[in-house]
Amino acid sequence: MNAHPRLLTLLGLALALASFSIPYSARAELVRIYVTNSAGDSVHVIDPATNKVVQVFKGPEAMHGIGFAPDGSRVYVSNEHDRTLDVFNREDGMLIKQVKLSDRPNNIAVAKDGRIVVGIARGHGALDIVDPKTLELHATILVNGRLHNVYVTRDSKYVITGSIANKVITVIDLDKEQIAWEVKLDKGVRPMTIESNPDGSPKRIFAQLSDLNGFAVVDFAARKEIARITLPKATATFETDPARDTSPSHGIGVSPDGKTLWVTSIPNNSVFVYSLVELKQLGEVALPVLKIPGREQISSVPNWVTFTPDGKTIYISNAAMRSVTAIDTASMTVKAVVPVGEVPKRINTLVMN
Repeated sequence: MNAHPRLLTLLGLALALASFSIPYSARAELVRIYVTNSAGDSVHVIDPATNKVVQVFKGPEAMHGIGFAPDGSRVYVSNEHDRTLDVFNREDGMLIKQVKLSDRPNNIAVAKDGRIVVGIARGHGALDIVDPKTLELHATILVNGRLHNVYVTRDSKYVITGSIANKVITVIDLDKEQIAWEVKLDKGVRPMTIESNPDGSPKRIFAQLSDLNGFAVVDFAARKEIARITLPKATATFETDPARDTSPSHGIGVSPDGKTLWVTSIPNNSVFVYSLVELKQLGEVALPVLKIPGREQISSVPNWVTFTPDGKTIYISNAAMRSVTAIDTASMTVKAVVPVGEVPKRINTLVMN
């Protein structure tokens, strides 16, 4: 028996209205882990649901930082060889454009409004800002020293940068596009992570330093270093490239729930977990080792870290083992080691709703 046309119309309207009533939080969320292979020419994309590589696309031979457009449509990669910001289409990994920068870039970050900030690691040292609409260099802000890393605060009001050579953290006002303040340290500034207040404003900066197996703590409001933590000494010996000695601790991140701090250590070949408030050690997770007959066990050379948005998994790039380690944050146990490309370093999480 056929339904009455009016009944079909009402049913269609009801279904349409129901589709609009689905809460935003209930919609499907796409999460991917991106890792750049610094000694290769590929970007590997990992699905955290399966811990399998689901996409590989060709990048520059000397790629460094990686970030994403706020809507997830583009992937940005800093290209050290061509001194450009390379813009890729996320879906097919095809190159859209190379944006010429003021000099050789290092790490990058993306603000809420889509602006891409690029640390310039050569020449005088500067922060380049790329316009996401025109994909052109919008501004170059000179800073005190060549930049190694750059980060946008959660509220997108500031860019926090670090210089190895000049041993300084520089904070840049993103609205004014000028230096707000800086703090001088006694060692070169390596990777950093930022603890935020409930409103998204920065509270503390955790900075790894040259020749320190640990990190410094900088109070954002006080604009000064307030503590320094040294990681426990290694209980085993791991062979590494001697060039790694100047940066023994080179990967750090605050968990999405703001409760823990995760810190990698190359000489320990592990990642340490600290409570964020008290900065007390909660645990240590051993990372994979490379074993070759007749030689000492070789460190995986853990580098950068990134989390899934729910904070249940942390991913660590293993620069010496062509892989990424996935760790369950609750149990502090390794749940997967994912093969990727040559010398993986920078790693970041893409989240799309």
